[in-house]
Amino acid sequence: MRASRKIRRCFGIAAATVLLGACSMSRPKPEPAVFTVPPHHRGDINANDILFRAIGLVGTPYRYGGNTPQSGFDCSGLVDYVFRDVAGINLPRTAHEISEIDAPQIKRGQLEAGDLVFFRGTHHVSHIGIYVGRGRFVHAPNEGGTVRLDYLDAPYWNEHYSGAVRVLL
Repeated sequence: MRASRKIRRCFGIAAATVLLGACSMSRPKPEPAVFTVPPHHRGDINANDILFRAIGLVGTPYRYGGNTPQSGFDCSGLVDYVFRDVAGINLPRTAHEISEIDAPQIKRGQLEAGDLVFFRGTHHVSHIGIYVGRGRFVHAPNEGGTVRLDYLDAPYWNEHYSGAVRVLL
């Protein structure tokens, strides 16, 4: 019995050592997220369809990490859901990753409905919305809030505005 107990103890120590070693090993940096526009959708996508879907989600509760109407949305979850649902376009998961996709950069004065608008935090892009026209955008702003429409020229959003890209070509 004593030998059996020693073997189990040694095995347990060895297993813990292996697990701890695995946790401290450096891992390769993951590949950057890629967004794709299915070939059969190019030129086929209507910005109005994107807008109707996005505006139809106004009032959906905010939830960090949320990406469905049932679970609620955070900002990037809302944008990804709308573009994936309506157009089959898969976007990266975070606002910062979406801001780095290979898509045309759009000047603020040239925004069109369906463009993605970005807002910076302290160091990088931390928020995203979908431009709907007439200076407004739809987004999922914060904990305790809901998906809503806001004006780009509102003091907070104007101060944190970082740029825009056009996914619908």
